[in-house]
Amino acid sequence: MNGSKQGIPWRVSKGEEKTKAARAPGTRKWCALLRGEAGQVSSRDRVMAQFATFLRNSFRRRSSAVRENNFQATAKENVLLRGNKPEGKSLHFPGGQFFEYLVVVSLKRKRPEEEYQPEITYQFPKRENLLKSQKEEEERLLKAIPLFSFPDGITWAPLSEYTSETFSFVLTNVDGSRKFGYCRRLLPSGKGARLPIVYCIISCLGCFGLFSKILEEVEKRHQIATAVIYPFMQALRETPFPAPGKTVTVKSFIPDSGTEFIELTRPLDSRLEHVDFRILIQRVTCENILCIFASAVLERRIIFLAEELSVLSQCTHAVAALLYPFKWEHTFIPVLPRKLIDTVCCPTPFMVGVQTQWKDQVLDMPMEEVLLVDLYEGKLLKKDGDEEYIVPPKLQNEMLISLTEQKNATQTPEQVNKNVSDTFMHFFVRTVGHYTSHIKRSRNEPPTFQEKTFCQDIKSKSIRRFVKKLVKTQMFSIFIQEAEKSPASQEGYFQQKVIEYQRLKKLK
Repeated sequence: MNGSKQGIPWRVSKGEEKTKAARAPGTRKWCALLRGEAGQVSSRDRVMAQFATFLRNSFRRRSSAVRENNFQATAKENVLLRGNKPEGKSLHFPGGQFFEYLVVVSLKRKRPEEEYQPEITYQFPKRENLLKSQKEEEERLLKAIPLFSFPDGITWAPLSEYTSETFSFVLTNVDGSRKFGYCRRLLPSGKGARLPIVYCIISCLGCFGLFSKILEEVEKRHQIATAVIYPFMQALRETPFPAPGKTVTVKSFIPDSGTEFIELTRPLDSRLEHVDFRILIQRVTCENILCIFASAVLERRIIFLAEELSVLSQCTHAVAALLYPFKWEHTFIPVLPRKLIDTVCCPTPFMVGVQTQWKDQVLDMPMEEVLLVDLYEGKLLKKDGDEEYIVPPKLQNEMLISLTEQKNATQTPEQVNKNVSDTFMHFFVRTVGHYTSHIKRSRNEPPTFQEKTFCQDIKSKSIRRFVKKLVKTQMFSIFIQEAEKSPASQEGYFQQKVIEYQRLKKLK
């Protein structure tokens, strides 16, 4: 990208960025791996070569051709290394099943001198009569789950006390479809020191709040008897997934308590049902949230630091959701497993969460142009330096005022989600909401987006300068590709807000 006339240190263009990254000593290893030149690196790093090949392919722009519907690499490569794409395809249809699997992940070891390793000790339901491709996909999925359930990378030992926590991860298929993992890590009931276990629900549905409640019910039954959990989960499997704003009731029997009726309500606005902005605005100042947003919108590298897995997953998903109507199209790992910490040296865009215990190790790594966010102190430990100048000043001030109001107001979680989301969506309405007027359609030729006239149509110089950078991002390119292919995409929630804004503008 070009620097501004005022000397603002704008980020270099994609071509320049690749050249700069190739020259940087800290990223030379990654560049060699990404080019498939594993022979140029040490033997220790050659184990990453297969990962790098997969990573190199995963960052190419998505083709409009039909994609394969199976996992192409091992679960570790496909899920952990390829990266996860939030807000991609998912089956949010009412009437579908709540979940595919419930698994229990425990810490086991074969000999006393060995370290504990996570492994699946129970799976519900057991699927039979699968086709070969289905069986292979299931095996890869189940192999990936343990590492995400215990991503800490620490030496575990029996504990007498442990505070239960809920967190999530995302597994992305090559066709863009996703599977969500919802985890509840807890300490089994009993006396003396015990090892924590994880109950993990795998679903095609992204709805963190809903599944958090389900996992609370699972833990409640776990404290009584493990056998009580599975009738509840079977009843849940037989219950249709509700439409937005609707409630379903699950009937469940608990010994000594009788029959319980559990109500599960899906948020009315399905765009935000996997998001909770409260933790983000509590942990980070409004000014820093705008810096994070600026880095995300230009598809830079972002690392979040926090001790709690729940904070990492919630804040990472929240930042990705700020980009609506666009979608983060690069590596997205809300809780980066310790074994993959070298990912933070990757020269391509990513958004990852790292536990605070690995902070010093991350800071010592040769990272180029990365935004490092400490969610405990609410500070930006490392940044490019131009984040405050990316968003047009007038719009930035308006967003800052709106965010400050949300931070200080007393609101329900749903109100916070809607108001924060609307703040950023309104920014995109004002900057790129006119895109439909510049998609040229004709009977004999495929639709084409007129980028030059689209940018020229913007009167404000600061907004035009910003948009010229935005149109070069992968998320904008894919957004336009989808709009070109499907006129129906222009009838969604974002387009409704564009029409409302344009109508109000004419009345002024």
